[in-house]
Amino acid sequence: MIGFLRGYELASPAWLLALPLIAWWLWWRRHRRPDAILFSRVDLLRRGPGRGRWAVRALLALRAIALIAGTAALARPRSGARTEQVIGDGISIMLTFDISSSMLAEDFQPQNRLEVAKEKVKQFVLGRTTDAIGLVSFSGEALTQVPLTVDYPVVLTAIDNLQSGQLEDGTAIGTAIATASNRLRHAPGPSKVMVLLTDGVNNRGTIDPRTAAQAAASLGIRIYTIGVGSEGMAPTPVGRGVFGLRYENRKVEIDEPLLTDIAQETNGRYFRARDGAALQRIYEQIDQLERVPVRASRYVRYNELYVYPLALALVALVLELSLLAWRGPLP
Repeated sequence: MIGFLRGYELASPAWLLALPLIAWWLWWRRHRRPDAILFSRVDLLRRGPGRGRWAVRALLALRAIALIAGTAALARPRSGARTEQVIGDGISIMLTFDISSSMLAEDFQPQNRLEVAKEKVKQFVLGRTTDAIGLVSFSGEALTQVPLTVDYPVVLTAIDNLQSGQLEDGTAIGTAIATASNRLRHAPGPSKVMVLLTDGVNNRGTIDPRTAAQAAASLGIRIYTIGVGSEGMAPTPVGRGVFGLRYENRKVEIDEPLLTDIAQETNGRYFRARDGAALQRIYEQIDQLERVPVRASRYVRYNELYVYPLALALVALVLELSLLAWRGPLP
């Protein structure tokens, strides 16, 4: 089986080796000098040699077409569309995303923590293939934006639409873990993972984050926690003025002991991202940590094209036989 044009191939290309033999035979028939010329009808002879010569040439041409087209048909030209079916159980991943007002702090370039984090998590989603991915946003409360799905464009659109101010302000880490865990509770697959990104300290909600982490661990959920924010001071929104948000330099406060405890309780890991590049590396590490082997089966649906040269060969053969019946055999 070989390919001869993009999207086309020959299933039995060995038949093409007969073409040089056919060409030689046609050349020999065309140039040999016959001992006698046989005519089945005397009137053809009376019309002169010119009339018989065109019939010979026509018969040779028809036989050449029949032989070449027949050989092409035996080589079985065909076109095919290749498809790949991925077989395997993916991971269930809930992306848990802080959208509190502090995520608008401008210590991440080129915009702020929220916009940079959105771009990095979108790249993470694009790197998955068979995993079910969902999205929970939180600030003072938590909301499921997208339940677990393999429809990645829906997830990417939801990430694009995340904005600070969509929920009551604050940081309810325990509520976020509980909301995401509820979505992962009955998820199929060999692994259940939560990636929790926040830049603050738990200050809202009625659920203790450590208690929520223990409950998640009992459900077999592994939590990777990410603390985002530079060191020291950062321009942070403190309210709205006439010309939009007002910023003040505020100390970056991330409850790293809490995030570390949550990760350890669930057999996950805690990461600290001090800039966009570090956040990119963290998602790449998580991407490599959470991988399962996947089998891929390739299928090709062929459209057989041999019928076209076969039809041409049959037409040429019928015309040759008709001409032979009228004119007589080739010399």
